[in-house]
Amino acid sequence: MNENLGAAALYALEYAKEALEGKALAVLTGAGISTDSGIPDYRGQGKVARHPMTFDNFMGSPEARIRYWARSFVGWSRISDAEPNAGHLALAEAERVGRIEQLITQNVDQLHQRAGSTKVIDLHGRLDLVKCVGCGFTFTRVEMDHLLQELNPTISKDPDIEFSPDGDAEIEAVQGFVVPACPKCSGILKPDVVFFGENVPTERVENAMAALDRSDALLVIGTSLAVNSGFRFARQAAKAEKPIVVINIGPTKADELATVKLEASSSLVLPLLLL
Repeated sequence: MNENLGAAALYALEYAKEALEGKALAVLTGAGISTDSGIPDYRGQGKVARHPMTFDNFMGSPEARIRYWARSFVGWSRISDAEPNAGHLALAEAERVGRIEQLITQNVDQLHQRAGSTKVIDLHGRLDLVKCVGCGFTFTRVEMDHLLQELNPTISKDPDIEFSPDGDAEIEAVQGFVVPACPKCSGILKPDVVFFGENVPTERVENAMAALDRSDALLVIGTSLAVNSGFRFARQAAKAEKPIVVINIGPTKADELATVKLEASSSLVLPLLLL
């Protein structure tokens, strides 16, 4: 794998190894770690900025909910069929041998868990679950898919349609698409994820911060940290004078805080850095 890295990346890799050697790690991951599994990110180099569904729009507009679920119905299977890549597997192995105190992910794809990681905080929730915002009833996204198929038998899933990290496919809302209500209370069903404009549950943040405090260093992977829900962990680590290693292709808000920055694919770098 070393031959796939340039001289600058190899130098940064050795520096990162020294910075993290013998330290218990808190790991923060974003969409960039899943791109090699075929799941696109929002802000990668050369990408046109996308505007994901906001919480206020979803809750305030029946039309927005129809648009979301119609697009998600097409895009969800692409997420569920994705497989963990070498980066996910390296983190799972590093946890197994005791190097990782806590993995905190901004992703909703569950690829860390499928790779074998168990110490995972899903900061932004899980796309494989659906929750009623009224009564709290929760069931699986697979079950939701069956409901959507039953109510919309003529809708097909085009495997070539572009989609996003939250399973939102690039299609126009389908005329006449029907969205089911909660089976328990007829309330609004929402994917069990934190939409833009929605707050991450306080207890989840507190647990992640406590894990960071127990750790000796922070490893940031595949995220620009453009939103505060992730950037706050880099700020906290810098305040505590913990080493910060950032692996990301493209700039991040933590670049000036980082002990070392690696501009390389995480699926290439993580096996060399951690194993």
